[in-house]
Amino acid sequence: MVRCGRLRVPLSPASLVSTTAIPNVSQTSDPRSYDPQGIEVEAQRYWDATRAFEVDESSDKPKYYCLSMLPYPSGALHMGHVRNYTIGDVISRYKRMTGHNVLQPMGWDAFGLPAENAAIKNKTAPAKWTYANIEHMKAQLRQMGYAIDWSREFATCRPEYYVHEQRMFVRLMKQGLAYRKNSVVNWDPVDQTVLANEQVIDGRGWRTGAIVEKREIPQWFLKITDYAQELLDGLDTLPGWPEAVKTMQRNWIGRSEGLEITFDVVDSDGTAVEPVTVFTTRPDTLMGVTFISVAAEHPLALHAAQRDADLAEFIAELRQGGVSEAELETQVKRGRDTGLRAVHPITGDRLPVYVANFVLMNYGTGAVMAVPGHDERDWDFARTYQLPIRMVVVPTNVRDAISELQHDLHSSSDAMSTALGEQRSIDAYDTRAAVQVVADFERRIQEEGAYTERGWLVNSGDFDGLDFQQALDALAARFEAQGRGQRRVNYRLRDWGVSRQRYWGCPIPVIYCAECGAVPVPENQLPVVLPENVEFSGVSSPIKSDPEWRKTSCPTCGGAAERETDTFDTFMESSWYYARYTSPGAAEQVDARAKYWLPVDQYIGGIEHAILHLLYFRFYHKLLRDQGFVDSDEPARNLLTQGMVIAETFYREQDNGAKDWINPADVEIERDERGRIVGAHLKADGQPVVIGGTEKMSKSKNNGVDPQIMVGKYGADTVRLFSMFAAPPEQSLEWNEAGVEGMARFLRRFWREVVTHASQPDHPHVDAGLLSAPQKTLRRQVHEAIQKVGDDYGRRHSFNTAIAALMELLNAVSKFDDMSEQGRAVRHEALQTMVLLLNPVTPHVCHALWQVLGNGETLLENVPFPQADPAALVRDAVTLAVQVNGKLRGTIEVAVGASKDDIERLALAEPGVAKFLEGQSVRKVIVVPGKIVNIVAG
Repeated sequence: MVRCGRLRVPLSPASLVSTTAIPNVSQTSDPRSYDPQGIEVEAQRYWDATRAFEVDESSDKPKYYCLSMLPYPSGALHMGHVRNYTIGDVISRYKRMTGHNVLQPMGWDAFGLPAENAAIKNKTAPAKWTYANIEHMKAQLRQMGYAIDWSREFATCRPEYYVHEQRMFVRLMKQGLAYRKNSVVNWDPVDQTVLANEQVIDGRGWRTGAIVEKREIPQWFLKITDYAQELLDGLDTLPGWPEAVKTMQRNWIGRSEGLEITFDVVDSDGTAVEPVTVFTTRPDTLMGVTFISVAAEHPLALHAAQRDADLAEFIAELRQGGVSEAELETQVKRGRDTGLRAVHPITGDRLPVYVANFVLMNYGTGAVMAVPGHDERDWDFARTYQLPIRMVVVPTNVRDAISELQHDLHSSSDAMSTALGEQRSIDAYDTRAAVQVVADFERRIQEEGAYTERGWLVNSGDFDGLDFQQALDALAARFEAQGRGQRRVNYRLRDWGVSRQRYWGCPIPVIYCAECGAVPVPENQLPVVLPENVEFSGVSSPIKSDPEWRKTSCPTCGGAAERETDTFDTFMESSWYYARYTSPGAAEQVDARAKYWLPVDQYIGGIEHAILHLLYFRFYHKLLRDQGFVDSDEPARNLLTQGMVIAETFYREQDNGAKDWINPADVEIERDERGRIVGAHLKADGQPVVIGGTEKMSKSKNNGVDPQIMVGKYGADTVRLFSMFAAPPEQSLEWNEAGVEGMARFLRRFWREVVTHASQPDHPHVDAGLLSAPQKTLRRQVHEAIQKVGDDYGRRHSFNTAIAALMELLNAVSKFDDMSEQGRAVRHEALQTMVLLLNPVTPHVCHALWQVLGNGETLLENVPFPQADPAALVRDAVTLAVQVNGKLRGTIEVAVGASKDDIERLALAEPGVAKFLEGQSVRKVIVVPGKIVNIVAG
């Protein structure tokens, strides 16, 4: 590929046809050909040389901070990255053109377990692997032409970055917001590390295949629960966030109001033991409690296991497997009777206490009052272990039936139940229907499943006839007076466990002293640096196995001590990275510049981050605020969650039933006349492969498409254009190389149209008073496109419809055959406008074509985005649809303000309409001004 030198400003329009004036066209090629690789290199050279996208806080323009979630340096960009960062780049470039001081930074989320696994596989240190990947991926990002301020780049694995989160952690320890406690975790005994819930597959570690244990180990936590209500309330202040994300966060925070109730507990011999406290959001079901469930780690369970070998064995068995709520919901409900009995706080009934595999010690109090009649999980358990199921809450129709029976029998509900149980005849009271309603409902609860809705209390003694709120108030008053319970607001949210038993992470700045306990590292001794040049086997963390690194002295007493060898959860780094971009080089975590840039104006990333990352992101911002670093309550005003990139999958089955996934690039596809895939075979051997359907691009399915290959084949602008055109940003994008080829054809057409136009005589300015009707029509289309594209970029973020409008405009320009002076002027305005409108999506080709059109080499982002001329938008004529008996039969062009009679005359004379009126009489003509004409004939 021949690459020309620096772009030059043409001396005259005629010179534009010369091969030396058209950017990046070789001396031997057709000067109208489009050379994306040469054009893109030249544009990027200009941006780099002029430091085009570096910004500071001195501008008098309004600030705009556009941020895409930072990538993990896995080694190569994938199409998900391309889509995410292109969305951000389109918005950033558009905002620059509309007069904003735009910050669009980039960094690297560089710590984490994948680097450790890669280090094991490649027999290298995680740091070496990570830094090599960063360099490669940075080159790929630059090749895509993103308008990034690279002067703010950082990698989260560098001490100059993580020292600040160590300092924040030390301060939080002193404030009581960071603490250490024992916690039940998933433990992989081979890798000697904690696994996240999603890394436990069928009870085994995802990488080693070892049976996972539930182990109680000390962990460090941040008190995110202290901010639970503020995090919940803050969602109402974020109208620019998707409702789906806010709903997921509300559910994750899980605010619930209810009662905390204490049950006395006795041993099998009647001896009192420690009471058990439960929290319930359904105190109205209290009279339906038939047993108590506790977690395997609950003190009552451990107490009972001391003398019950079978129970101890069962508890040990429960220590294997995952600890997620989702897993516990789907697994078979299992339990063991502890022999202990809980005393019902109202009836005095003695209720069995079971250890159950669906109760977690980390949720609530680790104990649940079980109401099988009104909780599906408890109902399943009760049916399995033949425990009583009681009906104590009923819907209105059942309550009314019971009331009727009580009135007719002149008896209490207990007497009524006795009568029903004895099948006593009460036909004389004509209450068979009421008896049936009650009996059917009772049968449903006993045989079909729990009734979980709110309703009215029955079989509840003094509380009969109360609704939920009345029962809550009555029970709360009773238990608070007795000192046995209290109202409580509870949250599903649990404190954030930030410690990991892994090497490649930020060291937790804590020292353990036999005399002083856990002591924070003094701030003047930070950072605690993670050694990077290590031998890494993957079985044991290098800092755990290195006594020299662990050795230190206690900052309090000076005695011998050891460093903490756990490292931070990588969510720590990604929870505050957005703020560090605002303050490169700051001595503190952020400085005054953060208050200029924050909050982020537009945040972009996948919806898969809706809960954990985005919740921690919001929480950490509040920590920064409370430390005085920022003065806003939320980190980002607007959030765009882009859909996945999906692609076809192909495979062959191996003899053992496993699937050998084949990359789409290695497959020859057969399509029918509608473009649907009907067959596929491997290019290497010509033999068929199985079509697996479309799925998210992933390494596991081997269906990823290398962006670098696509850029080399079509150019970065084409890949950018396809990723924005193929689907709205919030929807999944199905990769289709035929679609990429279509975008390449569009850019080639656009290039030829501009170059051909530029080779023609001078292009005077448009004089609106001299325009003919066709010239006015094209000019109106241009200004309608300005209006639509600006709205699609800025307000709607509907990039696919903006591109579609520009494609329509190019079609109109191509059909406009007018070489008059004003015809050339209108065409010139149209093409120059298209260059500016397309620039946010395809900046390289637009950079070149701007010069082809006779302008100097410049940063197009400094050229104002076109504004629609209201006068050009005025229509002299409108197109009306014409229907005959409700069916479209033609269209007519009529002058604006045409009379009803003129419209009727034109409609009836339209050839397509007249054809359908033959042999019929016109009964009525209905004219809807500016829209439609409907002719009723018969």
